[in-house]
Amino acid sequence: MHVVKQKFLLPLTLAAVLVWSSAAAAANATMPDAGTAGGYNLEQAVLKALQDNPSIRAAKAGDLAAEESRKAARGGFGPSLTGSYGYLKSDHDKPRRDFVQYEDNLYTLGVNLTQPLFTGFNVLSTYQKAALEKEQAAAQVDNAELQLILLVQENFLQLLAARENQRSAADQLERLQSQLKVTQAFYDVGLNPRIDVLQAERDVSDAEDKLLQAENSVQTQIARLNTLLNLPLDASASYLGRLDFVPFSLTLEECLERAYRRRPDIFIAQKAIEVARKDRTIAQSGFYPQIGAEADYSRKGDNPVVDGSSAMSTEFSEWSVGVSAKWNLFDSGKDYYAQSAAAQVVNRVMADEANLRQEVAFEVKSRHLKLSEAAKRIKVAQKTVDQAAEAYRMAVARYQAQVGTNTDVLDAQASLTSAEAALTSAQAEYLVALASLYVSIGDKNPSLHMTAP
Repeated sequence: MHVVKQKFLLPLTLAAVLVWSSAAAAANATMPDAGTAGGYNLEQAVLKALQDNPSIRAAKAGDLAAEESRKAARGGFGPSLTGSYGYLKSDHDKPRRDFVQYEDNLYTLGVNLTQPLFTGFNVLSTYQKAALEKEQAAAQVDNAELQLILLVQENFLQLLAARENQRSAADQLERLQSQLKVTQAFYDVGLNPRIDVLQAERDVSDAEDKLLQAENSVQTQIARLNTLLNLPLDASASYLGRLDFVPFSLTLEECLERAYRRRPDIFIAQKAIEVARKDRTIAQSGFYPQIGAEADYSRKGDNPVVDGSSAMSTEFSEWSVGVSAKWNLFDSGKDYYAQSAAAQVVNRVMADEANLRQEVAFEVKSRHLKLSEAAKRIKVAQKTVDQAAEAYRMAVARYQAQVGTNTDVLDAQASLTSAEAALTSAQAEYLVALASLYVSIGDKNPSLHMTAP
């Protein structure tokens, strides 16, 4: 697209060619070279973002928190040990038969060991729920990475498109400046009216304004990418690449199969169903007896080492073990309605999962169609650029031969600029559609090249 100007500017005067050459060199000098050290191509930018973006660190912290919660729930299977130590001061000795009442200074030490034996599947279901939530948290990390990949790729491709638009705007300005010089030369020898010169000057001013806007768009996209890569906002990072066509050969059926198998949000939805079922089991645990074993040991005394009374030889320590069962026989429907509510939650998340699958199917198909449309638009746009370039060359030649008008040249130049913009838009939309399609099938593809099934 950018070699066209060399073809149709050759008939211009030597001065115009020199003006174009110096302007083109200045414009190209602002663009990063593919061999620049320290630059990021598309894949490198995505990998840098995955490594340093705070959103990924947040998702990974959530995953670690879920793992610690799983370990905490695992502790419910084991025994719990509690200890107590106390001191009681009375106003005077109380000589009763109970040892505790004989001393005005009483120290006590107690240890209790409790082991749950059967909790109506509450402990088991709580642990299984925590394990499922850990799997969900790991899938959330995958989902966050997919979304970040798409965000980086979209902005990277928008930057490449902005650079193409900047080049196109620079080309447009060069063409209009060259045309202004020719128009001025014809006016100076009396071959053109002054109005042609004024119109050419106005178009040059408009082109300068468009070039400024295009340059600002490039800088804005660079700042956005710096943010996503966790770089300083004004970092002078080089982002390297072109809007080259990348083929895609998967059929819609293959895309859907990958999506159902790989997408983390579908996995999360499936785990949500299992979590809801565990919640229902936990709610149903109230219908069962709670059985546990206990062991107790205690000591009493009139001094801090709790070794009995100095005034008498009464037994100062004791231990006991036992098993107990507790069964709540009636609670006014509390447990019944709690498990009924949990059952409805199961129905809700199952419906959500079914709806998600429908939405995934639509998303994949719509993006597959968008990709196909953009590919066809590229072919049409490229043909239009070639035709517009030829039309511009002919308009310039006719104008120099004084058989065409300045308006014809300016109209042909505007058509060429519009055609270049349409081609850039189609190329960028194709690659963005490709990035979106990969994400919609759950494929982490930093480089956008085809991957194995």
